[in-house]
Amino acid sequence: MDRRAFISALLASLGATPFAATAQTIGLPRIGFLTSGIRGLGAPQGRTAHGLRALRDALKDFGYVENQTVTIDYRYAEEKEERLPALASELVKLPVDVIIAAGPAAIRMARSVTSVVPIVGLDYESDPVSAGFVMSFARPSGNITGVFLDQAQLSGKWLQLLQETIPKLVRVAVLWDASTPDHQLNAIKQAAKRLALAVDTFAVRGLNDLQNVFNEAVKAHDQGLVILSSPFTSRRGTELAAASLAKRLPTISMFEENVTEGCLMSYGPSIADGYRDLGTLAGRILKGARPADLPIQQPSKFQLSVNLKTAKALGLTVPPAVLGRADHAIE
Repeated sequence: MDRRAFISALLASLGATPFAATAQTIGLPRIGFLTSGIRGLGAPQGRTAHGLRALRDALKDFGYVENQTVTIDYRYAEEKEERLPALASELVKLPVDVIIAAGPAAIRMARSVTSVVPIVGLDYESDPVSAGFVMSFARPSGNITGVFLDQAQLSGKWLQLLQETIPKLVRVAVLWDASTPDHQLNAIKQAAKRLALAVDTFAVRGLNDLQNVFNEAVKAHDQGLVILSSPFTSRRGTELAAASLAKRLPTISMFEENVTEGCLMSYGPSIADGYRDLGTLAGRILKGARPADLPIQQPSKFQLSVNLKTAKALGLTVPPAVLGRADHAIE
């Protein structure tokens, strides 16, 4: 008899009529959601709400409806990564049937507390093999699978788009979240070398570092700024846009949400698509698949977004060749 059936039988044998609803909840499959992010951003009107909706929609395809046929326990570190080990441990102790870990830090911490509970990770900053998360893309082999991204492909595209948009571009600043692996940092340096662009890299470790990066980039005579992907930079579109306009430094990043909030350009996968893939992988695991047998998923669809209002404020004219390829042009 499995754990849930045993608990349900025990409660029934005790005549626990008042606790029938509790027994029903205990009997549901249970997903843990772990992130270093902020709880409010996942609220109905929050920045990542559309991602969580996509996750839940994917689970519905497998018959799992939150609070009806599946329970989802959310744990947010509120940008305090030191809280992640305790939060991950909480999920394992509940226990949950699968952990969805959003971001490299969440994946690392989930892995550190369990080698048994399946982990489905979303990480656009790491190579999962070199990071030690999986043995190979085709056969992960352990208790981790998920959605990961080949940064080398994106890095060159970001620089090319800046070259097309900024006249006589020769020098670019790169903002890198020092809490993430250096996989994408190395990729952007290699891409810049191929394109004969000089690069200045600036590490950030928190919100207080952002303004200093823009100040130093201006002093270095950088003409544009590439914002490398991280959970932190994905949540800082407003601050990045304000600094970009104040210093008249055009930016490009992975996340369309940053462009919506005032940054110049983005090119990358949809956050909602990534979360939908998480839901699909979690649904398959709840149906009996092993993460070891579920190949790593990689985004195949990329979107270009341009904020024309920001371009005008920066004194830039977005070339027709760039604008014509844009999936979204924000007026």
